Amino acid sequence: MTNWNFPPVFTPQPDFRRLQAVLERRPADRPVLFEFFLNDRLHQRLVPELTTETSEYHKMLRQMLAFHRAGYDYANVLPPGFNFWVTESHSPKTASISQNANSVIHTQADFARYVWPDPDQADLALVEQLAQVLPAGMKLIIYGPGGVLENAIELVGYEDLCVMIKQDEPLALRIFGEVGARLERYYQRVARLDCVGACISNDDWGFKTHTLFRPADMRHFVFGWHRRIVNAIHAAGKPAILHSCGYFEKVMDDMTNEMQYDARHSYEDGILPVEEAYERYAGRIAILGGLDLDFVCRAGPQAVYQRAQAMLARTAQRGGYALGTGNSVPEYVPDENYFAMIGAAIDAWELPLRG
Repeated sequence: MTNWNFPPVFTPQPDFRRLQAVLERRPADRPVLFEFFLNDRLHQRLVPELTTETSEYHKMLRQMLAFHRAGYDYANVLPPGFNFWVTESHSPKTASISQNANSVIHTQADFARYVWPDPDQADLALVEQLAQVLPAGMKLIIYGPGGVLENAIELVGYEDLCVMIKQDEPLALRIFGEVGARLERYYQRVARLDCVGACISNDDWGFKTHTLFRPADMRHFVFGWHRRIVNAIHAAGKPAILHSCGYFEKVMDDMTNEMQYDARHSYEDGILPVEEAYERYAGRIAILGGLDLDFVCRAGPQAVYQRAQAMLARTAQRGGYALGTGNSVPEYVPDENYFAMIGAAIDAWELPLRG
């Protein structure tokens, strides 16, 4: 494969059982792809017939079809209607924003005034409508409107939350409790849907060199709610995937032994290259994605293809791995680099391509 600047022209037959095998740390019958997000440009390129449709349903449909046409066995979707509100940001999307910006809860009085969102308002009717046109063999993966820690930080501000857990622990616990209980209820609802094959709990936990709080504080305020979220997903017979950026090695035992996540997504070469993560942890948890996003952006298509190909060769016989980026595919990833990455898997399927 030498022409990277195109989408595949075939319509692959999805089979969620392949990703299921990965999540159970077993080999699949062919290389499996995994991604958290693609981007609007790729959606439009892969699904040109829906570029002008703007309803929530059509946005979800476009996202689902883009995942299908790129060769994934699933599509990630977020049902609308359930979000934790904060003050409106006036910063442009291109600007760096303080982790204290837009926060709304700083005192007991603020807590009492805050109108907590209802997870029962998440619009599952849209998900079930999408299920009616889901390609045979394909499943949906539902993710959340942020995670336990992310939403607490949004509501309080990072620095203020660090101070609060030391100076007003009861208030901090109440905030984490309100966030966690609502997310638990949300996953109870979405995981029960027949069209859903797995759920992603998306919650960034760390910087490059350490977790956002001390591991002891993560356990006290955050991890218990994650265990309940995983329990809710497992109770519906579905695997639970953690998407979490940042340093994680000091909480790996919590993730696998206590919370019992089936898979982890998000890796950086500057923290732990995915090749090393696989060798250390593949016997304990499935490894998803992992090609460092900076590498995927800066390397040439041939280098991306070769690293993806080498990762697939490393994991093919042992299983428990799906190919993708370390985080997602934002707009600034060159299309040819993305297609080179998935091309390593597509070539192994021995399916015809344009080019």
